[in-house]
Amino acid sequence: MKKPIVFVVMDGVGISKNEVGDAVKKANTPTLHWLTQNCPHIQIKAHGTAVGLPSDDDMGNSEVGHNALGCGQIYSQGAKLVNESIENGSLFQSATWKKMITNVVEHHSTLHFIGLLSDGNVHSNISHLKAMIGEAKKEGASRVRIHTLLDGRDVPATSALQYIDDLESYLATLNDATFDARIASGGGRMKVTMDRYQADWDMVKLGWETHILGLGRQFPNATEAIETYRKEFEVIDQDLPAFVIGENGKPVGTIEDNDSVIFFNFRGDRAIEMSIAFDNADFNKFDRVRVPHVLYAGMLQYDGDLLIPTNYLVNPPHIQHTLSELLVKHGIKQYAVSETQKFGHVTYFWNGNRSGKTSEALEVFDEVPSDKVPFDQRPWMKSAEITDKVIEAIESGEYGFIRCNFPNGDMVGHTGNFDAVVIAVEAVDLGLARLVKLQEKHDFTLIVTADHGNADDMLEKNKSGQLQPKTAHSLNPVPFIILDKDTDYELKDGKFGLANVAPTIATIFGLEPPQVWEESMI
Repeated sequence: MKKPIVFVVMDGVGISKNEVGDAVKKANTPTLHWLTQNCPHIQIKAHGTAVGLPSDDDMGNSEVGHNALGCGQIYSQGAKLVNESIENGSLFQSATWKKMITNVVEHHSTLHFIGLLSDGNVHSNISHLKAMIGEAKKEGASRVRIHTLLDGRDVPATSALQYIDDLESYLATLNDATFDARIASGGGRMKVTMDRYQADWDMVKLGWETHILGLGRQFPNATEAIETYRKEFEVIDQDLPAFVIGENGKPVGTIEDNDSVIFFNFRGDRAIEMSIAFDNADFNKFDRVRVPHVLYAGMLQYDGDLLIPTNYLVNPPHIQHTLSELLVKHGIKQYAVSETQKFGHVTYFWNGNRSGKTSEALEVFDEVPSDKVPFDQRPWMKSAEITDKVIEAIESGEYGFIRCNFPNGDMVGHTGNFDAVVIAVEAVDLGLARLVKLQEKHDFTLIVTADHGNADDMLEKNKSGQLQPKTAHSLNPVPFIILDKDTDYELKDGKFGLANVAPTIATIFGLEPPQVWEESMI
């Protein structure tokens, strides 16, 4: 090892060609500007096929981004895995699918689907849901209930009715005297069910009460629920309160004994907690009141180490030969830090979807607890504390590879609050400034990049041609910058992506990358 490497992920900070809606350009970022003016840097691809997604129309996300950053390879991911398994029929031939269908046919019970209703292709895709409902009818299921989590984050902020209408129209083509499929409940993804990293179990509790117990405000249909809440609360889809569909004063789709339940999100982070609530007999995070005896499955197994959930429909990518494995092999000690919202990304996703460490002796993980407030109310988040931790790790002289994630550009970007996102990007720049300055006293290589864009693309046109807040990720490239006071690295010309980062790090360390890795950029 020549010298330590400090690796910084500016989550959600991409490079846009447009001025309008670009909070990164709008922000005062003297350090980022200096780095791009004075250091070797290129733009790299962080979406679509470069990170294993089906097409270049698919936005990247933090999970697939950190997988690619940490393993130096391109694996088929989430949507692509599920697409392939539906197209070749393997999903419907799986033992889990057969078990789920047999259960509801033999007991004349209900098949439930819980998940994010959109075609954002980040957590889920409505096409997967429709394919499973259609197949369930073919195989003899008679009753289906869908518990719809509304997006407005990976798709336009107020597009929920588009997906509700699509689903309702599809169900109308299936429903007859032998088959009854309906929407049973729902709510915004940032209000109900889809918490992650155990940051707010109350969201999951509300989801349990809404989907399983059928408790909450009732509406005759999802369209009326959404339209009513929009008028009353003036919030975008992701923040809509929970609702229950009722008929004659009773919920139409509570989850009961002998039912089958499928969580149809393919991305794991926001599906794990509800999976734990269903699967864990010793669950104690909240009072579930009533725990129906059901068969439960996820679209994928969301945590392969902890086996969450026990049953799943599609095998996740089995990622081998990660950068962490290479560094451990050569005795290089690592330190990883972020706040709660992105802690799993610099640990679990970075290490190839493994909860544990590659080496207890050579890996240290440090989590800074996130504040439980809307991100646009504190757009600086925990950037200062994360920087403190990185500086402590550098000054300790203990680590050869230090990595961190500043979540600001992504998490605040998802709120759609442009002014807050500007502050978020500026907060990250302040952290970078402290790290750059530290090179005056300590000899290390600083690498700065991002996992995908978001803050760089904050506005979009609606159907009327008017600009409105955009809360989704962008399709823009991200920066890759190397600062080393002793070496002026020359970056190659080429079409590189996130998977080229690990080989580049290995080259800087003077290590031989595994043959299965992508090309180094130097």
